[in-house]
Amino acid sequence: MLEKLLEIERRFEAVEADYSNPAIVSKPGEMQRLGKQRSELEPIVAAIREYHRVRTELSDAEEMLSDPEMKEMALAEIEPLRARSAELEDRLRLMMLPRDPLDEKPVIIEIRPAAGGDEAALFANELFRMYTRYAERRRWKVDIVEHEESGIGGLDRVIFNIQAEGAFSQLKHESGVHRVQRVPATESQGRIHTSTVTVAVLPEAEDVEVDIDAKDLEISTFRSSSAGGQHMQKNETAIRIVHRPTGLVSTCQDERSQQQNKLKAMAVLKSKILQMERDRADAERAGIRKGQIGSGDRSEKIRTYNFPESRVTDHRIKVTIHNLSGFLEGDVQPMIDALIQEEQARRLAEE
Repeated sequence: MLEKLLEIERRFEAVEADYSNPAIVSKPGEMQRLGKQRSELEPIVAAIREYHRVRTELSDAEEMLSDPEMKEMALAEIEPLRARSAELEDRLRLMMLPRDPLDEKPVIIEIRPAAGGDEAALFANELFRMYTRYAERRRWKVDIVEHEESGIGGLDRVIFNIQAEGAFSQLKHESGVHRVQRVPATESQGRIHTSTVTVAVLPEAEDVEVDIDAKDLEISTFRSSSAGGQHMQKNETAIRIVHRPTGLVSTCQDERSQQQNKLKAMAVLKSKILQMERDRADAERAGIRKGQIGSGDRSEKIRTYNFPESRVTDHRIKVTIHNLSGFLEGDVQPMIDALIQEEQARRLAEE
């Protein structure tokens, strides 16, 4: 670990030297590249230097134990310094974990009702609202790609993009089956029904990451049925793209021009292909192949939203929050933080 810490300090010092060298920073893109490296390394270097300081003070205090006159003072200092040293070691191990290269990307989120009919469609709309409220709290921009309403105020499907750096790192654990337990408004007997909604969170792909041959695409148009297309009903502005090699389908109908819909549909398709490649690599490493959202069956759930008890339980980390109304208003950061901490702890154990 000490060798790694020294190497990080050397890298930071080299970046600092380059950053103050006019001959280097004057080259196109160098100032931005070095600035990014500097901002990434600064927090860990600050922790490393704090760790060195604490270890030095601890060593000095332990040496004082041999002096009878200084022993009492040394004993009072040693335990707090040891605790601080252990805390910094844990923090540094965490900071040195390899970062997911996709963590800093914007995301594309797709929400669909699964088991439960109308009730599932209604809850799909509530989840969509929850994520948009969360994005508002973070001051993130939400851009709707496709929005298909059901006849009861629910959603048959919604695809939207969150354009924010680091959005994938915060939302990637939301992928899976979300289960709701409540008494529907149409239930005369007061019985609790269970429904499910699937959520897929995809890192937005860049053109350089996904190469798609135009010959592999089947592109068709149809009349938009979304709110954004009401003024263009006589024209086929909506786009459907099928990627023949994978069978993946992407549609967009929320924009008023065919070209805008095509651009959005292509962005979603590229992100789906990128996620497929990522899943394939993960499956090879793990020796299993498991989809991101499963079949949508009631038994396949990552989280349960229980209305009678006003609680949200994430089954992967056994965490329950007793504030369902606040959660659905976008106050989901405590759950996201708990999921991130669990992932970090697991990766530390693997290391």
